[in-house]
Amino acid sequence: MKQSRTKGLFGRIRSIPGVRTVAGQVFVLQIAIVLLLVVAAVVALLLQSRNDVNMAARDRSVAVAETFAQSPGIQTALKSPDPTQVLQPIADNVVRTANVDFLVVTDTNAIRYTHPIPDRIGKQFVGNIQPALDGEVVVEWITGTIGPLVQAIVPVTEDDGTVIGTVTSGVTVENVTGRANEQLPVVVGAGGAALVLATGGAALISTRLRRQTHGLGPTEMTRMYDHHDAVLHAVREGVIIVDGERRLVLVNDEARRLLGLPPGAEGRRVAEYDLSPPIAELLESGRSVTDEVYPAGDLLLAVNQRATGESGGPPGSVATLRDTTELRELSGRADVAHARLRLLYQAGLKIGSTLDVVQTAGELTDFAVPRFADFATVDLLERILTGDEPIATGRNSYPMRRVALSGVRADPPIYPEGSLINFVSATPQATGFQSGQAMLEADLGAYAGWQEQDPVRARRMVHYGLHSMISVPLRARGDVLGVVTFWRSRTPQSFDQDDVSVAEELVARAALAVDNARRYTREHTMAVTLQRSLLPSVLPQQRALDVAHRYMPAHAAVGGVGGDWFDVIPLSGARVAMVVGDVVGHGLHAAATMGRLRTAVHNFAALDLSPDELLWNLDELVTRIDQDEAGGARAAMTGATCLYMIYDPVSRRCTMARAGHLEPALVSPDGGVEFPELPGGPPLGLGGMPFETMELELPEGSRLVLFTDGLIESRERDIDTGLELLRRALATAPPTPEGTCGAVLDALLPDQPTDDVALLVARTMVLAEDQVADWDVASDPSAVRTMREAVTEKLAAWGLDELAFTTELVLSELITNAIRYTSGPIRVRLIRDRTLICEVWDSSSTSPHLRHAATMDEGGRGLFLVAQFADRWGTRYTADGKIIWAEQPLPEE
Repeated sequence: MKQSRTKGLFGRIRSIPGVRTVAGQVFVLQIAIVLLLVVAAVVALLLQSRNDVNMAARDRSVAVAETFAQSPGIQTALKSPDPTQVLQPIADNVVRTANVDFLVVTDTNAIRYTHPIPDRIGKQFVGNIQPALDGEVVVEWITGTIGPLVQAIVPVTEDDGTVIGTVTSGVTVENVTGRANEQLPVVVGAGGAALVLATGGAALISTRLRRQTHGLGPTEMTRMYDHHDAVLHAVREGVIIVDGERRLVLVNDEARRLLGLPPGAEGRRVAEYDLSPPIAELLESGRSVTDEVYPAGDLLLAVNQRATGESGGPPGSVATLRDTTELRELSGRADVAHARLRLLYQAGLKIGSTLDVVQTAGELTDFAVPRFADFATVDLLERILTGDEPIATGRNSYPMRRVALSGVRADPPIYPEGSLINFVSATPQATGFQSGQAMLEADLGAYAGWQEQDPVRARRMVHYGLHSMISVPLRARGDVLGVVTFWRSRTPQSFDQDDVSVAEELVARAALAVDNARRYTREHTMAVTLQRSLLPSVLPQQRALDVAHRYMPAHAAVGGVGGDWFDVIPLSGARVAMVVGDVVGHGLHAAATMGRLRTAVHNFAALDLSPDELLWNLDELVTRIDQDEAGGARAAMTGATCLYMIYDPVSRRCTMARAGHLEPALVSPDGGVEFPELPGGPPLGLGGMPFETMELELPEGSRLVLFTDGLIESRERDIDTGLELLRRALATAPPTPEGTCGAVLDALLPDQPTDDVALLVARTMVLAEDQVADWDVASDPSAVRTMREAVTEKLAAWGLDELAFTTELVLSELITNAIRYTSGPIRVRLIRDRTLICEVWDSSSTSPHLRHAATMDEGGRGLFLVAQFADRWGTRYTADGKIIWAEQPLPEE
């Protein structure tokens, strides 16, 4: 707060007119200094005066007390019966005559015998009399009964030195101060006179200083001198000031250099110097000119001159000089620097537009030709092309693959694109690879060692016109990825060191883009490898559908591998399930998530669940996984979609459901295309809504087309446009699944897809009537025997007599269980497919389970025997009951 007040005070002082100038501020400063000195002198005189008065009071007190203590009769008075009656009148007289304020006599017990105030007599003395009782004289400043005072205590002794009392004499502070104040007018008067004299002298000096400084303030003067110094030494333009008598008043360093003037030229006439006549005439005349060019030796100077008196200044003129020769040279250099900066800026825009290593290298060579070179090549370590780590700087050379070549002509005699080159140690490429530095070959015709790579080719190159070369290692983050080489042939100027700097900058920008592409390629390769390892490599064999599939990962440079998947899963009863799904996102996480979902679908499909139940269970699983990972570092998988369908070749019925996925396309045998209005469901992991199924009866030869959104949707078209293109492609596609896949991809997929594409095309087939046999079974144990005979007869007709015994055993057990535990209708069905399938239908929803019977148990061995004789067995539920099925392999033909 105090500091802010001080600043405010100085601010108010500086705002007073006249104080803003140097003279005014010097005046204020002098007055302040004089005032401080006068105040200090007055205070010192007052303190000295007061100190002198105090010392005089002390001496007076001691003298009066000692005189009174040694006066005749003092001893007798102290020993008298009433010392006060004797001593009090004497003490009062001494006080009046000795100019002290009090005189107190006490006994050895500090009891007063005398005092200026009568009622204080007989009371205890205020002060320390013990030193006096010991024979010493004591002087002290105390606050007594009459106020602050200085007092001297002196012992009264007998002839033998025994102390019989004390005498105290003192002067009050009021008395001392009053005497000191008497001297104050003299001191203050002297200080005032000194202040008046000093103020007058300061005013005189300030007035003269104001005239000398023209009333400028310190800031303006500092700025003026800074500008003056800059004009003299720092300005890259000559400045000459000439007064009215044509004398040089100011010549800066640049003017001396341009005109050849010696140091100390100021003060002499213009005519005294051997200047160029036109310039000398101009300076002598003082006329105004603007940007007129005058010769000065080997230079051409652009001169501007104005009269100084036009703006109210003194007579004369000021001229400025510029060397247009140097300006032209500097302008040329600036143009070159600007062109190179523009080149590098454009390189940043053109190079690295994708995350593809080879394409990025091609963008570098295409940009460099013909802007910087006539030919440009990029040679990369082969490990870079697969995303592997590069080689540290300083290692020996490794074989490199030429991945990019651009030139002004199509027939250069250099290694073509795709060549595998192992540069020998004498070549600039190998030297730069090992040192990490750019190498310049300004004259290829000198054959300084670069030709050792291929002498025959080297002669052809020189004959072709290649005359200079720059080889720059492609370095990123301290590692060498390869080598970039620039060549000139048509351009007559050879490469120089300035070109080397440009080449290094150009390659440095490209190197980061290439390394980023390499890193992305590595991650993309890992993701693709993981993705393909999680997708089915070979579809399972079955006779319900003729299936073809395609999986196309997104191009590494524009999207990367995602989480699309497909699957074909054989089910019981010769049925087949088909599924396609899509996990939102790209990269390893999407691929890993896809693998988890595909595994879950397989597990749920093994339970023979309907499509809506399977999707419900899959949604619950995804929800639980998301909840478990919500607090962890891994991202949730919410956003996956799925389409699941089951086709039965016996009934020709297809049941399907979807979770946020696109509807499938259905191509009829006559070529008609439709998209069934399958009820939609939320994507997996959102929950809250049930999934609905749709059931279609398909003619034999129908084609089911399942796909992910990457097939029909892109940045260039929306879903509706993609669906229409798909409809047209399917309408004209060959009837085979393989032909359909090829036609669809050719029609809809770009060269570099931005999203994964999973495509599954299945043509339906139907089991012939003689491949299926079914019977209704009465709910009577005697029907088992009849059923065995019918089955044996059917197997004989199929040529499967070898399976008759095991089939009778399996069906006997299953039919017996159905008769024992259900009361509704029972059906038996045999299907001859790739296996022999036995099915027993009943109305019970209770599922039997396999158990191991004990030695003494009478039952419990039926399903155990079924499991032993059948290759696979299981249970699936229907709307009105369940089906227990068992499969046996057919005998080899």
